Amino acid sequence: MNTCLKKEILKRICYTELVYQRVNKKMCWSLSRTEIEEKIVDIIKETEECFFFKKGKNVYITNKDFLIRITININTCRLITVDQLKE
Repeated sequence: MNTCLKKEILKRICYTELVYQRVNKKMCWSLSRTEIEEKIVDIIKETEECFFFKKGKNVYITNKDFLIRITININTCRLITVDQLKE
């Protein structure tokens, strides 16, 4: 993946009300909307482009340091979900 995709995602990333609840539930967090947004952006910034995988309409961003996989719709740059990775 090139840096253009990473920059585009960081510039356009957006969230739905439901995704905040989903992220907190799946990650066992109790963060505010702002805290979730900041955490997701920080993780994306720290993830090298080689860990961005585009499949169909989604981009999967895997960060093994944070043990997280972020799923983003490539067309809307909307956060779809996050998944906790096993160590």
